[in-house]
Amino acid sequence: MLLVVLVSAVVMSPDGLRFVVPALVLGVGLALYEGAWLRAAGLLAGVAVMGALGWLLPLWWPSPFTAIVSIACGYLVRFVVAIGVGMHLVATTSPMRLSAGLRAWRVPRAISVTLAVMLRFFPVVASEAAAVLDAMRLRGLTGASGFLRHPILSAERFTVPMIAASLRASEDLSASAILRGLGSRRIPTAMDPPRFGLSDLTLLLAVAVLAAAGLLSPWPPTP
Repeated sequence: MLLVVLVSAVVMSPDGLRFVVPALVLGVGLALYEGAWLRAAGLLAGVAVMGALGWLLPLWWPSPFTAIVSIACGYLVRFVVAIGVGMHLVATTSPMRLSAGLRAWRVPRAISVTLAVMLRFFPVVASEAAAVLDAMRLRGLTGASGFLRHPILSAERFTVPMIAASLRASEDLSASAILRGLGSRRIPTAMDPPRFGLSDLTLLLAVAVLAAAGLLSPWPPTP
């Protein structure tokens, strides 16, 4: 969590473009360590597209339109690399491990419970959205032609089931949180308490090297 906050802060700073490449290397390295090859490839492809549109396109076609696209890509590429690091946290951290780590930091319970439920809520909503799209596809309600003919009706057919599914998921997660004792005044015992290990030390050294590389690198060309 500290790494996600740190990467987001440095890439969004005024001099954040110099840290985009180190953050990209970090995000791809975490994805490869996890075995998420598709996420690593998607992160590289997203940054490559942003770089081509933000820096190469204005050189090939100078115009006000490409200038606007270049400025937009200069900011969007920062979000891409920050999201790439954040996706590792979402994919590898369970709500119970997150709660145990936040309790070790003496974080207020209102914040820790909220973050734990939020971490579990988004994957549930994503699976519910996939189920709704499958149901619409079976009934022949999806497709580019249908959306172009009836955009409002298509959005309604997707939004209404998603609202009901989200409400049902939130109730289930709240009941699960109560059963796990997240709202009680007693401190739950962690079956796998967080410890600073060799992998954490390796990641810390890698982040330090990447941060130093970003500070020492020449200023990237302004898009």
